[in-house]
Amino acid sequence: MTEAILCDMRIASPILLSEEERAVLRTWTHGRSLPLRLVQRAQIVAMAAEGIPSQDIAQTLEVSRPTVQLWRERFLALRLEGLKKDAPRPGRIPSLPQKKVRAVVQATLHTTPRGATHWSIRTMAKAQGISRMAVQRIWDRHGLKPHLTKTFKLSRDQRFVEKLYDVVGLYLNPPDKALVLCVDEKSQIQALDRTQPGLPIKKGRCGTMTHDYKRHGTTTLFAALSMLDGKVIGDCMPRHRHQEFIRFLNKIDAETPSNLDLHLIVDNYATHKHPRVKSWMRRHPRFHIHFIPTSSSWLNLVERWFREITDKRIRRGSFQSVPELIAAIKDYLKSHNQNPRVFVWKASADSIMTKIAKCKEALGTLH
Repeated sequence: MTEAILCDMRIASPILLSEEERAVLRTWTHGRSLPLRLVQRAQIVAMAAEGIPSQDIAQTLEVSRPTVQLWRERFLALRLEGLKKDAPRPGRIPSLPQKKVRAVVQATLHTTPRGATHWSIRTMAKAQGISRMAVQRIWDRHGLKPHLTKTFKLSRDQRFVEKLYDVVGLYLNPPDKALVLCVDEKSQIQALDRTQPGLPIKKGRCGTMTHDYKRHGTTTLFAALSMLDGKVIGDCMPRHRHQEFIRFLNKIDAETPSNLDLHLIVDNYATHKHPRVKSWMRRHPRFHIHFIPTSSSWLNLVERWFREITDKRIRRGSFQSVPELIAAIKDYLKSHNQNPRVFVWKASADSIMTKIAKCKEALGTLH
């Protein structure tokens, strides 16, 4: 026996297998559909468990002796799981000095390129004299996305806090013997007819539709979303004046139990505050209107339902007339009310006020 083999037998730690491990390794060593690297690692461990020296294993499997030693040690440390993944390798030494990385980050955060509103990968690479892939890695590492923006709007309503607590209180703790209804109008829904028929969806290709269209008129959808069961009372009308709103209030009155108070959450559109609407409310004392703050449409949950009907029925539809559009909307209403979805409000007023305070604080640092 050679000196190398004697040295290997003195250094290598013995491998003892359980019956389960032995069965798994036997499966892996004969696996025809398994990756070659996993088969080879299983063969190394199986032969080592039989007491075969690393040098002989390396010669038999035509691999290097350090490779055999590596997977022996990986198995002893992690057992079977250690054979499934490649051994960790040391990372490549960064080619960019930290000074250059800081310069890219600072330029991205605090400057803009000449004649543009934001940096792109290529303009930053050119300005800093580095490759565009280096810029991409730096931005990824620091979570920078100059090409993206998000819109926001802080309400300037003087009674914002009062209205917020009022509406959120209705969501989280509705009154007894009462229904909470989120009411609004989706105005100017267009009956659009595509100029050419689109192609249907097929394997490997999405459905298509022409970008141009013919207009055949508009309608306005009045909707009242019940927070109790998710059902929607809806009606389509040609306009959205106070006359149409009163007509819709009469519909709500007729389609809800007469022994229940009705709390309507509405926005600040002038139609909802018209003197004739106020007069109608006085004649129907079970109706109570709650106004959301200005610029706070997110507080009215019926807007969430409007997104549903837009995405699922209107946006990709093709309508040759307004009556056809109205029929499609009513069909969606009927289908929704047969299996309604309840929208649950979870945010407390205090948590909303905390976020708004942080937003105002962040905006204040920019001035």
